[in-house]
Amino acid sequence: MTNQKPSTFAELITLDQPSSDVFVGPAAIEPDGRTFGGQFLAQSMMAASETVDGDRFTHSLHAYFLSAGDVSEPTQYDVQRVRDGRSFSVRNVVASQGDREVFRVNLSFHVPEDGLDYAPPRTFDDLPGPDDAPTSYQEFIFGQGGDGLERWQVRPLDLRYVNPPDLETAEAVTEPQLMWARLTEAVTDDRHVNAAALAYLSDSSLLDHVFLPHGHSWQDERAFGTTLDHSMWFHQPARADQWLLFEQSVETTGGGRGLTTARFYTETGDLVATCAQEGLMRWTD
Repeated sequence: MTNQKPSTFAELITLDQPSSDVFVGPAAIEPDGRTFGGQFLAQSMMAASETVDGDRFTHSLHAYFLSAGDVSEPTQYDVQRVRDGRSFSVRNVVASQGDREVFRVNLSFHVPEDGLDYAPPRTFDDLPGPDDAPTSYQEFIFGQGGDGLERWQVRPLDLRYVNPPDLETAEAVTEPQLMWARLTEAVTDDRHVNAAALAYLSDSSLLDHVFLPHGHSWQDERAFGTTLDHSMWFHQPARADQWLLFEQSVETTGGGRGLTTARFYTETGDLVATCAQEGLMRWTD
């Protein structure tokens, strides 16, 4: 694989396989900066999915971001087949660039089966739809003086902020942050591809919000944050190229870390995925 940059999500998750259980993902879409964590999530999921039977799909993942990735370099994914049972398969994936390990994730795959179904009902009668959301996430964050606009513009993400916080008042914001989210390009019906795309979406904004309960903007030059780990549970299939409500809540901050949880809902209120992310957060007065 060359270092040629992909231009679409489909190209981003197309992997070479130089040997058994070893896969290589292309360089990042972004022109500079550190590798987007959602890319590691999506590419590792596609690598692991190639090593399981076709009747098994990702139901959970637990990932650690170990080192900043180089956007100009491809990433190698080494898949370890931890276990294959009658209903579940577990894989460990180590991502590296050169001799540096940059990312590691454990994934569990499950054969779909019938069971007792329950999820708290969620309605959106009181929310603006994606076509009526007041601003895009990109417009909002760069309206606050953030840099890296070009990196955001090339990512195949469409995020519409429902309730952008007023960051000029320096008041604590503790309500859930709501966005409509989808991939900007059409994807196939492949369940592995849509799960990878959903994981890619999930890493877009979670860490940003840990500063809000303190009345701070993540775009403030005194703020520093980076993702430490990311967990995700997939409850039912969903199309990542169709609008999903991305509801994000800050659970706690302290000790230099912040934890955010989030849920993805379809427009009809079905819960399709839950995720949690902890990040390093530092504030310098």
